[in-house]
Amino acid sequence: MYIVTGGAGFIGSAVIAQLNSMGIDDIVVVDELGTSDKWQNLVHQTYSDYIDKHEFLSRINERSFSNKVEAVFHLGACSSTTERDADYLMHNNYLYSRDLAQWALSIGARFIYASSAATYGDGSNGFSDSDELTPQLRPLNMYAYSKQLFDKWVLSNAAKEEVVGLRYFNVFGPNEYHKEDMRSVALKAFEQISEGGKVQLFKSHHPDFADGEQKRDFIYVKDCAKISTWFLDKPDVKGIFNVGTGEAGTWLELTRAVFSAMDKKESIEFIDMPMHLRGKYQYFTEAEISKLRSVGYTESFTSLGDAVKDYVQNYLLNDDIYL
Repeated sequence: MYIVTGGAGFIGSAVIAQLNSMGIDDIVVVDELGTSDKWQNLVHQTYSDYIDKHEFLSRINERSFSNKVEAVFHLGACSSTTERDADYLMHNNYLYSRDLAQWALSIGARFIYASSAATYGDGSNGFSDSDELTPQLRPLNMYAYSKQLFDKWVLSNAAKEEVVGLRYFNVFGPNEYHKEDMRSVALKAFEQISEGGKVQLFKSHHPDFADGEQKRDFIYVKDCAKISTWFLDKPDVKGIFNVGTGEAGTWLELTRAVFSAMDKKESIEFIDMPMHLRGKYQYFTEAEISKLRSVGYTESFTSLGDAVKDYVQNYLLNDDIYL
């Protein structure tokens, strides 16, 4: 049996789709659906059971799972970089993750969890996923800090166990539709072009970057799912790994790829960045992926242009937009 927390979410549902493609369907989905539309991310997936997040916490506390758990993919967390409730983030992203990791290790299950490139802050300390760098990182928001706290806990308490942390960079692709403001610029650009024919991007407020030249390591969600499940067959591989392409692209490159995939004329307008974001904005991210390569991951990554084309033409322009 495999457990996927946040299984109805963006990356979680993509991981379930990837597991299904590998012939695995003995999957327990853990989530909290509420009134959002993320339940639709599960319609095409095959799994054996669904458990509400709060019931799941009770069951692990009671040690009530009778079937052997092979692995836990812990992908359920608040992913909003603008969330201001620090207590909520500490409980949901840090304490919950810690308790779940301790339970998984106590039953001998592989524990694979989502970290974030947001932990790198402004990038002044670089983007190496070496263990030595993690405590030196200075996150720019509480969400990132909650992720760094758990990374630090893992390194101090579970580094020799069957734990893998995946530091996802800028992920985009199918099944992100429920994420509201946290949806990717690729999706927002598609919607803006569809509605008004042009895209609005934030101006740069950093002297080293021209408008639209801010750079991120964009990675397609299908690639993230492949990397995440790759670790299942590598029980001796442990640690925290960057999940990015290793090649940053600009917002202009991403946006132009959307226009091209939609066969629309390019029209881009630059607008001021809100004041509350200016001191917390990452102008550059680029994953160092030598550690991932050194443990044997040899798959190539989908190029930005090809990923956008697949997302737009095979999902966003179709009636059935889900993985």
